Amino acid sequence: MDALKRDQLKALVEPRSGPCVSIYLPTHRAGAEIRQDPIRLKNLLKLAEERLAANGLRPVEVKPLLEPAYKLEKDQAFWREQVEGLAVFLSPEFFRYFRLPSRFDEAVRTGTRFYLKPLMPLLGGDRKFYVLGLSKNQVRLLRATRYSAEEIDLDSVPQGLADLLRSSGFVPELEYHTRTAGRASGDRAAIIHGHGAGGAEDEKTELFEYFRKVDSGLKEFFKDRTDALVLAGVEYLFPIFREANTYPYLLPGGIPGNPDGLKPGVLHQRAWAVVRSFYDRNREEAAARCRELLGSERASDDVRKIVPAAYHGRVSALFVREGAERWGRFDAASGEVALHEQVTPEDDDLLDFAAAQSFAQGGDVYVLPEAKMPSAAEAAAAFRY
Repeated sequence: MDALKRDQLKALVEPRSGPCVSIYLPTHRAGAEIRQDPIRLKNLLKLAEERLAANGLRPVEVKPLLEPAYKLEKDQAFWREQVEGLAVFLSPEFFRYFRLPSRFDEAVRTGTRFYLKPLMPLLGGDRKFYVLGLSKNQVRLLRATRYSAEEIDLDSVPQGLADLLRSSGFVPELEYHTRTAGRASGDRAAIIHGHGAGGAEDEKTELFEYFRKVDSGLKEFFKDRTDALVLAGVEYLFPIFREANTYPYLLPGGIPGNPDGLKPGVLHQRAWAVVRSFYDRNREEAAARCRELLGSERASDDVRKIVPAAYHGRVSALFVREGAERWGRFDAASGEVALHEQVTPEDDDLLDFAAAQSFAQGGDVYVLPEAKMPSAAEAAAAFRY
């Protein structure tokens, strides 16, 4: 699976000097249909040839434009490494493809820029988040998105309460031994059997100090980040860590249970359930705020206002109805938007344009069913100013 991030989308949004070809198709990980995937791409490339020719390009111009994708079509190793969907982007001196966890409908678009709206549901739900696995014996940090997770090496935090107490000179008061903790690296972590003589209050004090050191060690890593953090651990540890924590984007709740023996994939799956609920609430709250602002200068469901606002980076949240298209032209110099009922070769899907511009400039983009839209229009946006 290939990464698709905001900075990569910015590269796709940049103006191009020649024709742009965007191709989407469903792909398969295994089974007999794998053999059909290159055929599907070849058929879509033939359709792109026809459309480019209809727009006035000569065969001598079309061939080098599409040649990189035709090479993919013949690459057997490439087709053995697919996920759910493939997006291909070609223009003169530019070629990029993404193997993505989204089942795209087959589509070919040719125009003056790339067609990006099919990517928006995936990008909107694929924000980065982190999972912090805490126990008395181990600290783990995962960097994750909706579709992937990787474990991060931590050098700046104590690896367990025993590590902290050993560095503080308290080891004689502990009885512990080590075992493999279920990490991919096979590191060994201490299992603590007892604490100082002060009982539960001393244990809580030791845990608070331990978590304070963990928080301190993570500060530099999380500096300037605003990504959600999900806590995983035995539940009685949650309030102690929250008291020690200074990172403002730690989510409520968490993943209950000892995380030490859990594989990253299991932690990721459980964390996504927490993050998804958080994102769903954020989306609903954003739609409600937009709905309340409609009728004021801070929001609009008029495409003629949304498109220039998106181009100038004013959109904080854009909502586009699933399957909606609005064709016309945008003059960046004058800021004027012309909407057309009859599509011409020079027209652009202005909803796609607004979505790409909004996302590339830091706005949130939501592609929603009609029932969840802030208004009955095909698009609505809340503005930064």
